[in-house]
Amino acid sequence: MPDFSLITQYGDRFWDGTLITLKLVFLSSIIGLMIALPLALARSSKKRRYWIPAYSYIYFFRGTPLLIQLFILYYGLGQFPMITESFLWPVLGDAEWCGLIGLTLNTAAYTAEILRGGIRAIPRGEIEAAKAFGMSWGLMQRRIVLPRALRIAWPAYGNEVILLLKGSALVSTITVWDLMGETRSVFSRTYALEIFLYAAIIYFLLTFVLTRVFNLIEKRINRYLVCY
Repeated sequence: MPDFSLITQYGDRFWDGTLITLKLVFLSSIIGLMIALPLALARSSKKRRYWIPAYSYIYFFRGTPLLIQLFILYYGLGQFPMITESFLWPVLGDAEWCGLIGLTLNTAAYTAEILRGGIRAIPRGEIEAAKAFGMSWGLMQRRIVLPRALRIAWPAYGNEVILLLKGSALVSTITVWDLMGETRSVFSRTYALEIFLYAAIIYFLLTFVLTRVFNLIEKRINRYLVCY
C-alpha cells in the first residue's frame, strides 16, 4: 500500500519544486519563442550569411542531448578562469540560471524549426499578394508571414512546450531544486519508491492543464481568424 503520509510530510517540498518547474518552463518557453522568431526567419532566408549561422545553431542544439548541454553550461564553463573571473559568473555559477539558459537555448532551436515549417506552409499566393500591395519586407513579416506561420505551427508548438515540461526534469542533475530535484531528495531520505509515482502524477496533471490551455488558445485563434 502506498504511504500517503509522505504527501502530508513532504507536500510543501513538492509544491516548491512544482513552482520552480513551472517558472523554468514558462520563462524558457517565452524567451525561447522570442529567440526562435528571428532564427526561423534567418533559416528561411536564401542568403547564406543569414541561414548558415541559424542552421548551425539549430543543428547543434537539436543534434546534442539536453543533458550534455546542461552539463557544459553548469560544470564545463566553470573550468575556465576567464568565465569564473568575469561578470557572467554570478549567473553561470548559479544552477537555476544555468537550467533556465539551457532549456531556453534548446527549446529555441526546436521552436525555430517548427516556425520555419509554418512559414514554408504559407500559400505562395498570399506572399505574392502582399508584395503586389507594396508591403515592405518587415511589414509583410509582421502582418502576413509570422501570424499565419504561428497559427499553422501552434499545435506543434504546444507539443514542444509539453516536451519542454518533461525535459525540465533534467535540470535536477545540476542541483536545481525543481519537482524532480525535490523528488530525488525525498527519496534519498525515505527510499520510498511511491515518491516517484506522486511526481509522475504531478507531471501528468501539469501536462493535462497545458494541453487544455493550448487547445483553448488554438480554438480562439481559429475563431478570430474566421470572424476576421
